[in-house]
Amino acid sequence: MCCSRPLFFTYLILILHLFAPTLAQDIYECSDEGNYTSNSAYRANLHTILASMSSDTKISYGFYNFSVGESSDKVNAIALCRGDIGTDECRSCVNTSSQDLLQYCPNQKEAIIWDPKCMVRYSNNSIFGVLKVRALYTFENHRNASDVDAYTRVLGPLLERLTNLAAAGNSTRKFAVGSEAAQDFQRIYALLMCTPDLDEVDCKSCLEQTKLKVFSPCCYEKQGGRYMSPSCELRYESYTFYDPKAEAPPPSSPPTEGKESKPSRTTIIIVVSTIGFALQIVCIFVFYFRPRKSGQKVKSTEAKHEISSVESFIRYDFGTIRVATENFSEVNKLGEGGFGAVYKGKLQNGLEIAVKRLSMGSRQGNIEFENEVLLLARLQHRNLVRIKGFCLEGNERLLIYEFVPNASLDHFLFDPIRQVQLNWEKRHQVIEGIARGLLYLHEDSRLRIIHRDLKASNILLDAYMNPKISDFGTARLLDRTEGNTVRIIGTYGYMPPEYAQCGAFSMKSDVFSFGVLILEMASGRKNNSFSEGLLSYAWENWRQGTPLNIVDPTLMVNSTIQILRCIHIGLLCVQENINDRPTTASVVLMLGSESTTLAVPKRPPFLMYMSSTGPDMLSRGSYQSSNNNVQASVNDASITEVYPR
Repeated sequence: MCCSRPLFFTYLILILHLFAPTLAQDIYECSDEGNYTSNSAYRANLHTILASMSSDTKISYGFYNFSVGESSDKVNAIALCRGDIGTDECRSCVNTSSQDLLQYCPNQKEAIIWDPKCMVRYSNNSIFGVLKVRALYTFENHRNASDVDAYTRVLGPLLERLTNLAAAGNSTRKFAVGSEAAQDFQRIYALLMCTPDLDEVDCKSCLEQTKLKVFSPCCYEKQGGRYMSPSCELRYESYTFYDPKAEAPPPSSPPTEGKESKPSRTTIIIVVSTIGFALQIVCIFVFYFRPRKSGQKVKSTEAKHEISSVESFIRYDFGTIRVATENFSEVNKLGEGGFGAVYKGKLQNGLEIAVKRLSMGSRQGNIEFENEVLLLARLQHRNLVRIKGFCLEGNERLLIYEFVPNASLDHFLFDPIRQVQLNWEKRHQVIEGIARGLLYLHEDSRLRIIHRDLKASNILLDAYMNPKISDFGTARLLDRTEGNTVRIIGTYGYMPPEYAQCGAFSMKSDVFSFGVLILEMASGRKNNSFSEGLLSYAWENWRQGTPLNIVDPTLMVNSTIQILRCIHIGLLCVQENINDRPTTASVVLMLGSESTTLAVPKRPPFLMYMSSTGPDMLSRGSYQSSNNNVQASVNDASITEVYPR
């Protein structure tokens, strides 16, 4: 036994070293939004509110929300404890974290700290009920999974199930834990939680964005990790790190005081599990480099593996598609975009299809192709074009879509003859359908997707004139609510200023494009058909009280009220300040309910429109960019063709 004690402590030191980042290290952020002085009212209010949270004995469910002060001296604070710890331990954690945060951020008006068991946050801005995911911190387990594919096949569904459970919680607790058996591992354990002041949609949205980080190239090989944002947190490991009793469904009422006796048992379980896992690590230490090498191989071929996982569902050989399109005959050519040409085809079973063929000389290439396959294979909505299959053979890469008989919206909306087939009732139906499809992309699908090239030529109409959003080649999966890119891909006239000039995009970018589309639907004219630009024309007429000048004269007079309401909504969508634009969910609500009060629109940006000579950037000075890598469509094409970006 004299040799076993040193060996035991060696194992214990090893395991604590391996998992120190995810178990014991505090993470904090001091914002640069503003400072306070040592003798200010803000400092006094801050100390008061932090002391009040940790000493409050009335709250037993682990979520604290306090405000103290008025105007510029007002302090808003939130504290959230894990749902599996007792009340006393929660208060102790909040107290310790509060004191630590004051030391880490001695003068900042806004700061946040994450302890392994609680989070404390304060700000001079409103934070209650406000979703914030942008500041996302990650700590990964040091070890890679030995079989990454098998591990993620179990982890994905586990996180999906717990996301739904946590989001469905009540106003006092949005918390879920659970575990699943995994190959070569005893179990995978996961914990997900949101601040309970969020509604179900925002909580789910926060966790979905966090999950994208879990499966991103930096982290998908890991056996565990902790991912923290101000609004939610996600953690998973290959060992137990929470109280197993918390795996029961969350109660409908706040947890009782009886849970205070659990921390000691939790500590025992964690220590025992940790020591056991340490023995596993020592036993397999000889093989340590072999799993890492395997993991690196998976990582280097990540896109290929993802494509292969989709291949097993629907795949056509190149010969079949070549016969269906009559060897890609020009007669069957429907159009051409940045991805390549689109052809009509007919399979031997009589099914009509649309085939998008990757152009070898296209600026868009493998990234966009794989993007489109991976996205469309997972998206199912009546207002999205549906993928039927694809082909990967040699240098040929094809996407096979459902064939939509009425072609695209611009064929009808901007054609003087066909335009009469789009009365206002059908146009409103199209607007609502596009909005619902966009909401699905932004909020309701498994992935959060920003289209980034929403325009009339990318809206297909089926036999019943129902709209279907198409062309996801420029869509980008996000692991945050906002993004920035050096490849600006889209169409002038539909781009918001922050994207066109700075490369910054978000869901509000699609809202802007949708607003332009609404104004085109109401006016029956392209956004570049006005000398001053559609946005300028619509705004000036709205401001001067002559909005009927905007309306397409072919539309019925008895629809005027609804048309003007849509113009109003369109102007709200194209406001210059991104924060003034409504969310997609709000747009759907405004379109579907005439009783919903509309805000007063603010001036849109008159910074870009298409003249006969090409794109004209008319910045009012609020945006600057050094980005010269711009790929954009000139939206003066005829209605029968989409020019490449």
